[in-house]
Amino acid sequence: MRTVRFLVDDDFPPLHFPGLDGAPTGFSVELARAACERLGITCTVQVRRFDTLLDALAAGEGDVVAAAIPLNAGLRQRFDVTAPYFKIPARFAARKDRNLPVPEAKTLQGKTIGVISGTAHEAFAKAFMPGTTLKPYPDLAAAQTALKGGELDYLFADALGLALWIGGEESEGCCDFVGGPYLESRFFGEGVGFITRKDDDTLRRALDYALLQLWKEGKYAELYLRFFPVSLF
Repeated sequence: MRTVRFLVDDDFPPLHFPGLDGAPTGFSVELARAACERLGITCTVQVRRFDTLLDALAAGEGDVVAAAIPLNAGLRQRFDVTAPYFKIPARFAARKDRNLPVPEAKTLQGKTIGVISGTAHEAFAKAFMPGTTLKPYPDLAAAQTALKGGELDYLFADALGLALWIGGEESEGCCDFVGGPYLESRFFGEGVGFITRKDDDTLRRALDYALLQLWKEGKYAELYLRFFPVSLF
């Protein structure tokens, strides 16, 4: 087979970002390399600006996009995609010292929940969390500061951003995830997969096969734990 050219962005850690040596790395990048190794094919990884990735793929300047581009109907009309290899759930976070119960319909009654204004998380909370006080914030950093400062009972937001904060120095170990992940695709999307051109179905099917084998063989879990020490799930 020909050399397969993967296109990535280098500004979305921990999925794709420059390593210490300047070469692209991250969960999506290393998963792509593992898939190539599993298939026994030669691959290259080329860095492009995020907003140019799909056009570069369409123009034949690469063969696969391995970046955090959400799967949706519009994308499928233009390109072929593998099964999702990564999803970003919504999660609740709370201060550890508050010992709050697992968030459920009854236990959330009367609680103050922080959300990011204008997001799917805010829309989900408005639809499914009656009896709560929703407190919107302009961005995740402001909401995290409020949670750390005790202004909120819970923060409901993007698990990726929360995990990086919980495991980082800025949180000072104040908080942790509570309750399970929320994966409703109508609100939080279908996830992320490898994207190929529609005329490259053999490659798409080969990548689907490789992803399945990497999952069965434990390589997926190994890479996930390397880049996500605080699990999103």
